[in-house]
Amino acid sequence: MPRLEGKNVIITGASGALGSAMCRAAAREGAGVLLADLNFAGAEHLAEELRRTGARAEACPLDLGDPASVEAMIAAAVARLGGLDALVNNAADTAMVKRDGRIEDMDIEVWDETMRVNLRGTMLACKYAIPALRARGGGAIVNVSSGSAIRGAQTISAYGASKAALIALSQYVAAQHGQEGIRCNALLPGVIMVAGSAQFFGPVRDAVLDQHLSPRLGQPDDIAEAVLWLIADSGAYVNGQAISVDGGANSHARFFMDLPLNAAAPAR
Repeated sequence: MPRLEGKNVIITGASGALGSAMCRAAAREGAGVLLADLNFAGAEHLAEELRRTGARAEACPLDLGDPASVEAMIAAAVARLGGLDALVNNAADTAMVKRDGRIEDMDIEVWDETMRVNLRGTMLACKYAIPALRARGGGAIVNVSSGSAIRGAQTISAYGASKAALIALSQYVAAQHGQEGIRCNALLPGVIMVAGSAQFFGPVRDAVLDQHLSPRLGQPDDIAEAVLWLIADSGAYVNGQAISVDGGANSHARFFMDLPLNAAAPAR
């Protein structure tokens, strides 16, 4: 039996590389899917593709920066799919990333807009989804965070901070609603090779893989499979967790990987 048979799922950022992989995976597993995106045309195009395979798929415009738009998305899932069993908060503001730099040089507009969309928008999606999930006897929320949430870098300070806050948000939702059968987890993707990123990572691909514990970089389907596990009944006992799907990239002290084996031995 398909893992999501009879369940209804919202996936935000549906037209992007990760979102589209999640939508296809959820539809393949029997879910009714509401594809929500600022790029409504892209979401509708994918919804049409899924409907041609026999899936239940509907598209919905979404502006995470607009509370009314977020609330309307939840209402659309209930009205058009018949209820809500899972919410995948995958959408984020990527337009600001190019201007997102070091804390010392931070543009306040970049900081505020990143938090308004990535953090406040996700919080609002959780807020409006909780009553709909409760009405179905419980359900699952997955907040897509990032490996940038748990490590510092020379840039993307606002993005990393907003994604770190999603981990805390997930824990608070889980703590407040777990007893109602509502679980909420954060998923932290690592380096994912998507269309357009292969060229970006080309000059540094070898360096990234040299510090990687897996022999390859991630693919969108790796993230989609993790989402399926968390929103299906197979993930029913997982709540309030921050789960990295990054090939082990954040599981070790990277500088030790370049040291001779004897140099990494613990001091006695």
